[in-house]
Amino acid sequence: MKFSFAPIEGVCIIDPDRLEDDRGFFARVFCREEFKNHGLNPNLVQCSISFNKKKGTLRGMHYQIKPYEEAKLVRCTQGCIYDVVIDLRPDSQTYTQWFAVELNAENRKMIYIPEGMAHGFQTLEDNTEVFYQMSKEYHAESARGVLWNDEVFDIQWRIENPILLEKDKNYSAFIKGEN
Repeated sequence: MKFSFAPIEGVCIIDPDRLEDDRGFFARVFCREEFKNHGLNPNLVQCSISFNKKKGTLRGMHYQIKPYEEAKLVRCTQGCIYDVVIDLRPDSQTYTQWFAVELNAENRKMIYIPEGMAHGFQTLEDNTEVFYQMSKEYHAESARGVLWNDEVFDIQWRIENPILLEKDKNYSAFIKGEN
C-alpha cells in the first residue's frame, strides 16, 4: 500500500499496490501493522456500505462527538464519489479546512479520515456504492453534522442542487468552538 498524506493533518490517501498477472491483480487494502506504522488508527471495528441510486446524491457532513469519535477508511466499490472531509478539531492547525478526493471503482483509492473530522460525499455517477470501515460502533446519540454548504467551509461541490435528506439540509450554521 502507498500512503500519501493530505494537507489536512492525519488525512491519508491509500493506494493499493497491485500484483498483476494474466488473471487480473491482487492487492492488500488493509494491514493493521502498516496503519500503525503510519500513525493511523488500526482498530477498525465496524463495516458499512452506502448504495446511492442517483448521480448528485450528497451524504454529509457527518461526525460523532466524544467519546464516540470515529476514524474511517472509505472506498468507492462501484461508481464514483467526490469525498470530502472537514477538520473540526479546534486545536488543529487545519481547523475548519476541508479536503476532497475523487474515489472510484477504477482507481481503487481509499481515504483514511481520523477522529474529529466531518465526512461526506457526493455521487458523480448513478448506482454508486461506498464501503466504510470505522474505529467505533455507530452511536446515534453522538451523531452530529454540519451544513454541507456552510459559508465557513466554502466547499466546492462538483454538482449543483444535490439530492439531500432533510436532516442534511437543516443542520445549523457552524460557529467556531461550539460544534
